Amino acid sequence: MDFQRLFELPYYQLKHMSQPVCLAHKKDGKWIKYSTQEMVDNTNKVSKGLLALGVKPGDKIGLISTSNRPEWNFLDMGMQQIGAVNVPIYPTISPKEYSYIFNDAEIKYVFLSDAGLLDKVEQIKGEVPSLQGIYSFDDIDGLPNWKELFDLGKDVTDEEVKAVSDTIEPDHLVTLIYTSGTTGLPKGVMLSHSNIVSNIKAAMSVVPIEDKYTVLSFLPLCHIFERTVLYGYISQGASVYYAEGIDQIGDNLKEVKPHFFTTVPRLLEKVYDKIIGKGMDLTGAKKKLFFWAVELGHQYELEGKGFLYKRKLALADKLIFSKWREALGGNVIGILTGAAAMQPRLLRVFNAAGVSVREAYGLTETSPALTINRWESDACVFGTVGPTIPGVQIKLDTDGEILAKGPNIMQGYYNKPDATADVTTDDGWFRTGDIGKWVSNGKHKFLKITDRKKALFKTSGGKYVAPQPIESKYKEAMLIEQIMVVGNDKKFVSALICPSVTALEDFCESKGLAHSSLKEMVKHPEVIEEYNDICKAYNKEFSKIEQIKKFSLVPVEWSVDGGELTPTMKMKRKVILEKYKDMIDEIYNV
Repeated sequence: MDFQRLFELPYYQLKHMSQPVCLAHKKDGKWIKYSTQEMVDNTNKVSKGLLALGVKPGDKIGLISTSNRPEWNFLDMGMQQIGAVNVPIYPTISPKEYSYIFNDAEIKYVFLSDAGLLDKVEQIKGEVPSLQGIYSFDDIDGLPNWKELFDLGKDVTDEEVKAVSDTIEPDHLVTLIYTSGTTGLPKGVMLSHSNIVSNIKAAMSVVPIEDKYTVLSFLPLCHIFERTVLYGYISQGASVYYAEGIDQIGDNLKEVKPHFFTTVPRLLEKVYDKIIGKGMDLTGAKKKLFFWAVELGHQYELEGKGFLYKRKLALADKLIFSKWREALGGNVIGILTGAAAMQPRLLRVFNAAGVSVREAYGLTETSPALTINRWESDACVFGTVGPTIPGVQIKLDTDGEILAKGPNIMQGYYNKPDATADVTTDDGWFRTGDIGKWVSNGKHKFLKITDRKKALFKTSGGKYVAPQPIESKYKEAMLIEQIMVVGNDKKFVSALICPSVTALEDFCESKGLAHSSLKEMVKHPEVIEEYNDICKAYNKEFSKIEQIKKFSLVPVEWSVDGGELTPTMKMKRKVILEKYKDMIDEIYNV
């Protein structure tokens, strides 16, 4: 792959595998498609318009969108080509966080998708002296549209664009990505062209994306996971279709019939819960057959199962699992999941159903991929995040912390040399903050994440507890949407449990209990007793110290908008601890 800088990708595709559909999104019920040539043309028009605005190499430009859309890519590539630094920002964060990021990065211009985001930016623009202009993707009265760049740059020549792009080196800063701030103020991660390009080349050497594949994209492009994968799609000639939104993914899968997509575990868990819910509605022989197939799936192994199991699986596939694949469009050959741990039993059942789900691991600071489970059966182990990708080194520190080194490691945190030093060893290894161990199948070494270093806590009895494995196990229960294990400096371990509203409504209905709201449902003694039974069952999986002795049912759904979850559905532990302090104190009778 003969490209060194990210903005070369559209040209690389144009030269080697030009596509009639490079990018597509749905507008007013119709798919709007852009060819590779149109991608290149729009990228150049953006570059010219930005040059006409006076944008120079190193200037920071904010990019905020409530959904993935081709305009995001045109702006992204157009900025890169003239050396401007893309600062992608989550649409869900607060105006206060916008103000912090805008000022820290000294953002010069911002491009946003809609009026709702404009309202947020309007609240803080007076606090940002560097901000010179705001443009929108949607038509908003009184605000310049992004396409005005086309007219602004009409007198700028291709040669002028090339003169600037020729000065952009692979090690130049290409993007500043602010972490989601699970433990405090966000930090700007500085990534260069070579950081991300090295990761694209390494990841695409082990992920099965081919020319003319169709892929569906719905994770936010402002997150490095989806963004690097998107660049990978372009490098391989895949046609990218952007989903309309989380609620429309089911319909879009059936329309687009993708061969591949990326996701986070919680979304696959919701798909599974929905499938199981439909199975629960069946009766008689059909219901027995359905759950026979599911149980068979939970026993699945990539290698080592005998002839009789394979015969049973073939029958289950014909009668049950084939319908699962149809719900995903019928063509899916691979799903890559990251950002959090996925339950091994779900990995088994999806793979048994002919949907090859693989876990990967990485961080914003690592561009992001460090390890990826391969699609070859002997190079994947469920419950691990896979072997390291080419060019990356990983070792474990004395306390089990995962350390990484490679061309994909960030340049540092913007304006924060002390924070950069905190995550860098004296001999140049990056400290991930995650705890892990190695697992071997005799052919490969696989990394297994055991917990987040900062999530570990010590009880008042001096015993360390790793909450993540406990939380992952408990989330197997259909009645549990989210759970956060607590107990730092306490005598015992407890938990805040966020119920699955749909599953709890079904439970209440089956028991004849009122279920007009979550607040009402969590107060029923029968409901509390059911969660007590869940605790008793799952506590058997853990040592006495790790067992959940008490819990409280949270009467609201945790969400990104509510501030409890990051955009990739990870819990913001610090926020939850502060928000539910009284509830936790009540557990311990403080």
